[in-house]
Amino acid sequence: MNTNTELDEDISGGATMDIEEIKRALPHRYPFLLVDRMESIVDNVGGIGRKCVSYNEPFFIGHFPEQHVMPGVLIVEALAQTAGIVVVHTLQAEEQKAVYFMTIDKARFRKPVVPGDVLHLHVRALKSRGGVWKFKGEARVDGKVVADAEFGAMIR
Repeated sequence: MNTNTELDEDISGGATMDIEEIKRALPHRYPFLLVDRMESIVDNVGGIGRKCVSYNEPFFIGHFPEQHVMPGVLIVEALAQTAGIVVVHTLQAEEQKAVYFMTIDKARFRKPVVPGDVLHLHVRALKSRGGVWKFKGEARVDGKVVADAEFGAMIR
């Protein structure tokens, strides 16, 4: 797939966040914090996060020892964390917020993610109502979609 999709409209060129700012926004910590940097955050719209996949990731010990592949569920989790950062930034929350999955729909895994890959996590808010948000997300490596899903989350 091409890197220029309708998902990208209006989500580039926004605010950025480094890892320390991300740690203030989310309660997740190593080894479960799966976003290294926010390249763009556009309040109420979406954002682009980044995850550098290292050979030293703890899940590679068992998935799979002879041919390392990042578990698809963790790719979706990285998309959800990216969405959570967008929500916290939008709400201008001064304290950490917990993001709870409510639904995962239409998840597709198109290509394995391996050590050395850099995941670019593109998320777009589809709708929000109170503390419930629905997003569409795409994970990309070298401009190609490796996974995509729609998911709902509750923010507390």
